[in-house]
Amino acid sequence: MPTPPNVRVGALVVIPLLAAMVAGCSGSSGGATASTSSPSASSNATPTIAGQTPVPAESNPPGDIPDNLAFVAYTNASGHYRFTHPEGWAETQKGVNVTFTDKLNGVTATSFAATTAPTVQSAKQNDVPRLQQSVPAFQLISVTAAHVPAGDGVKIVYRRNSAPDPVTGRQYRDEVEEYEIYANGREVRLDLFGPVGADNVDAYRTMSQSLRIL
Repeated sequence: MPTPPNVRVGALVVIPLLAAMVAGCSGSSGGATASTSSPSASSNATPTIAGQTPVPAESNPPGDIPDNLAFVAYTNASGHYRFTHPEGWAETQKGVNVTFTDKLNGVTATSFAATTAPTVQSAKQNDVPRLQQSVPAFQLISVTAAHVPAGDGVKIVYRRNSAPDPVTGRQYRDEVEEYEIYANGREVRLDLFGPVGADNVDAYRTMSQSLRIL
């Protein structure tokens, strides 16, 4: 006797339903996997400051400090230090900290109480990790002993990504010379920075040699 039409139709309906249920289970498994992997994907999308990718250095860096600039004296009474900087650079001071900038170049300084002069060994143990954790796309170039008129210490040369331009968002690859100098119970950090390859040797020498710890 032939199968009644209503039974045949019911069978045809059940089979797609079962297939849909199986596909739904597979989709749930895939969804769970995507959900567990999403935190790492999110962290990759928003890297830490130190985890930035280095931006390319300019082949013709635009940051040379002119040799004919006049230099003017600056004194930070609360920080117990002074040095000279190029005239006309914009100043931002807050307590013992100060920054002077002009276009892509700048110098920052800060000071704090200390008992001994930093050494190459102490800089590698303490300051290099500090910079690795806080500097965008940090790349160490060298750590050497430093001797300037203000006192003794170390000079750390490293590269970093500059802060994004507030209008264009563009970043440059900076090279920083950080002097850590000790005298009279204080340490001064003097950071001189500009684009990689810029000819700032004379200006940097003038500023670092002019530093005094009061």
